[in-house]
Amino acid sequence: MEQSLALRELQIERKHFFIELRQNDRGRFLKITEEAHGRRNSVIIPSTGLDDFEALLDEVLTAGEEID
Repeated sequence: MEQSLALRELQIERKHFFIELRQNDRGRFLKITEEAHGRRNSVIIPSTGLDDFEALLDEVLTAGEEID
């Protein structure tokens, strides 16, 4: 059974994002859900990969800033 540990919501234009830290029998994970036009898409990132995910996200955003 899954348990929500933390939840934040964000709306950008017509998209609604839910960012949740969840836990189940196999461990903790980050679930990012996008809702737009009545459809939902989710990405699950195990807690063991969150540091790597954060580092890559930061790297991509920094690269994007350098292009501007």
